[in-house]
Amino acid sequence: MKLAVFDTHTYDREALTAANARFGHELTYFDTRLTRDTAALALGYPAVCSFVNDRVDAQALATLHGGGTRLLALRSAGFNHVDLEAAARLGIAVARVPEYSPHAVAEHAVALLLALNRHLPRAFNRVREANFSLDGLVGFDLFGKTCGLVGTGKIGAVVARIMRGFGCQVLAFDLSPDPRLTEELGIRYAGLEELYRHSDIISLHVPLTPATRHLIDAAAFARMKRGVILLNTGRGALVDSRALIDALKRGHVGAAGLDVYEEEENVFFRNLSDQVLQDDVLARLLTFHNVLITAHQGFLTHEALANIADTTLANVRAFERGEPLVNEVRAAEVLR
Repeated sequence: MKLAVFDTHTYDREALTAANARFGHELTYFDTRLTRDTAALALGYPAVCSFVNDRVDAQALATLHGGGTRLLALRSAGFNHVDLEAAARLGIAVARVPEYSPHAVAEHAVALLLALNRHLPRAFNRVREANFSLDGLVGFDLFGKTCGLVGTGKIGAVVARIMRGFGCQVLAFDLSPDPRLTEELGIRYAGLEELYRHSDIISLHVPLTPATRHLIDAAAFARMKRGVILLNTGRGALVDSRALIDALKRGHVGAAGLDVYEEEENVFFRNLSDQVLQDDVLARLLTFHNVLITAHQGFLTHEALANIADTTLANVRAFERGEPLVNEVRAAEVLR
């Protein structure tokens, strides 16, 4: 099947090309993101592949539909960048990769925590300049600390296991608590108020929906322990960035590890090193020594890339053959 693949980088192409040896699709790669301005590039392609920072709104979908596209295959778990209601009206099926490697994202979240707690970026830079002073690099033992997990799906559950391995107490909030985690790991479910109040570390692992947008806002920060470390490897808009800046300035938040950012779509996955950064909020966050930002790389392991490619191309094959599209996303899921 002819598949137009948007927003691709070297690692995407390598993984998809390797996986396609088992599927035999006709792949065409585009560097550009999929938006209303670029959707016309997919003219004549019955299937189009999109990534998280594309913007597949109603106008983009109308252009795709007019060019013959009937399947939008997302190589991501998230789907908040797609107007699902417009896709349904146009008869365009949308399929995603519901999971690819929960270990990849979970391990990245913990890597951010360890780097922040033990001040590894500052220590690395000091040593490279022959500054071997340890002043200002004091961290804390994770053993005995309380880690609050907002969301205990597949990624959150892996984080829970890792943190229990460090000897942390784990509090969790989830609309659908997993009794197995309580039985196997001894984690305790609690309301958000209690989680905020008692957690030394808070890690976010919920999807972005209208209900979770800016879940972490000024009011939430006010209820957290002073000195809390906040980790976000979920979706950028879970956190109100301006409220985070204020909490950092006041010293209420001790550190923040962010693999996502609410306005990342025009910044992340691009080399802007020869330009002036136009996003003032992101620029301000980058000035804090206790903020560590990575550019949405939590998924970036060999295993995850291979799984993403396999599932994406399998979705395309199922659609081509008229088989059940088990990973289809429908508009109703936005409200979950």
